[in-house]
Amino acid sequence: MAERAIRLFGDPVLRSVCDPVVLGEPRVTSLIEDLVEGVTLPGRAGLAANQIGVGLRAFSYNIDGDIGYVINPVLAEVSGEPELVDEGCLSVPGFFFPRLRYPFARVTGVDLDGNSIEVSGEGLMAQALQHEVDHLDGHLYIEGLAPETKREAMRLIRQAPWY
Repeated sequence: MAERAIRLFGDPVLRSVCDPVVLGEPRVTSLIEDLVEGVTLPGRAGLAANQIGVGLRAFSYNIDGDIGYVINPVLAEVSGEPELVDEGCLSVPGFFFPRLRYPFARVTGVDLDGNSIEVSGEGLMAQALQHEVDHLDGHLYIEGLAPETKREAMRLIRQAPWY
């Protein structure tokens, strides 16, 4: 598979709510292969379909060598007291900003065969699950920043060479 280009901040596909995946369509298998291959590149903890220009509800993850994917994910549970964590995004390259995330998250969905799957975790896994579901709902992580941090983030993003 060819590596797909990452869509950057400002691309309308990143602000659109993704459509549910219809299992059995030929392009779905190819999409999942691209997502899994794409997340294995260095520095990648997760990759949502809309980040590669596909408006379907699927994402892949790679946390401490645990690589997988979820089709039609639902953020089923978050718990604990939200914590301030540094967060970055492939679609906002070169930046990390502090934002609140729950320390535990659980996502449910299906695999390519339609089998129910569940992915959960704490720490970076919890952060990645929340981040990727946000993407599929048309939200970028910078939307959840504290107002003063968001102002500074937007200023810096507008100065980025890729913007």
